[in-house]
Amino acid sequence: MAEQWIIRVQGKDYGPADLETLQEWKADGRVIPTNPARRVEIDIWNTAAEIPGLFRIEPPPVHRHVQANASPVRTISREDFASEAVAAGASRRPTRNVFVETFRIYFRGFFQFLGLSLLSIVPILCADFTSRFIDTAPGVNVDLRTLVAGAFAMCMFVLRIVLIPVYVAGIQILTAELATGSRIGFLSVLNGAVKYWPRVAGTGLFVWGVFFLLFVFALGIAIMVLTSATLFSVAIALGLLAIQVWLFTRFFINVLFWQQFAVLENYNATDALRESRNLARSGNDLAWYQRPMWRGAFIVSLWYFFIIALGLAVLWPKLVAQWPLVQEYFNQLTQAQDPQAVLQKINNSIQASRGFDYRDLILNLSERILQPLLGIAFVVLFLDSKTDSRP
Repeated sequence: MAEQWIIRVQGKDYGPADLETLQEWKADGRVIPTNPARRVEIDIWNTAAEIPGLFRIEPPPVHRHVQANASPVRTISREDFASEAVAAGASRRPTRNVFVETFRIYFRGFFQFLGLSLLSIVPILCADFTSRFIDTAPGVNVDLRTLVAGAFAMCMFVLRIVLIPVYVAGIQILTAELATGSRIGFLSVLNGAVKYWPRVAGTGLFVWGVFFLLFVFALGIAIMVLTSATLFSVAIALGLLAIQVWLFTRFFINVLFWQQFAVLENYNATDALRESRNLARSGNDLAWYQRPMWRGAFIVSLWYFFIIALGLAVLWPKLVAQWPLVQEYFNQLTQAQDPQAVLQKINNSIQASRGFDYRDLILNLSERILQPLLGIAFVVLFLDSKTDSRP
């Protein structure tokens, strides 16, 4: 009789199912390598990646160093994996170069990652071209055409927001597949990502909403610092600003891995945030630069440094060309007796210079095409940190 398996997806058990059924579920995107799985007759959970014949039998690179030092192969639970690896003498340090593995996965699945990037690129292009279409000269009355075009641009903006959770979940699923050496169809990735939409959207709304509020509060405190008249009020405002920075940093650390736990580990929002916090703060026995928290912070910092450098490289000629004009307007604004007239002149110049700028378009498209690298890096770091962390 063929082996029967139980698969756990989003906290619910499905089965018993034989290998042929599991392969159909895999093709539909309903089963990914990180789903918990067990045989019907054995109450020990592993992962779907370990089911013979379902995914590539060779383990992910992050697990090779553990199996090389472990005793003969036997079935162990996912929760016991890290502790038994340590007991067997596995090294308590990062197992591979996250950046090398990130680029390897990105180039291996480049066209699929490009397809996921199009989920945000297409609405952006539609909204951009539509806004340029309705960009008429000052004084032109709004007609039905501009109203329809404006409504279409707004719909594209909403569509982009709606597709963000699909994009986030798709990056997790596709990267997990490629990390195991497996291949998965793009439609299967989308099918699996759509099923995570409610969880990713809800958790993401909470996380990004908290970040937005913290930023707004910090901005308000900074304005209070600039406008404070007394030394005491400045000291109070600076103290509040320091507290806001501390809260922002602490929350950032706590949610480093929420996307991975929400998708790859099938945790609900509360459990995903709790496990993200625990993993980010783990590795106290490692050197500080090898801990998940610092490695994640370094990846994010490097990404934003790259984006800023890319933006300067693309827009620098435009900034240099407009700098004399900015200086002239500044001098007029500070010396003129009628600042309102100068501001109106600046506004007229901006309206006259508006038009298609290929630099902005290239910059926007480049950022979107390369953005999967950030998601891939965090999935690789997550797998590496999970392997090297104790329960």
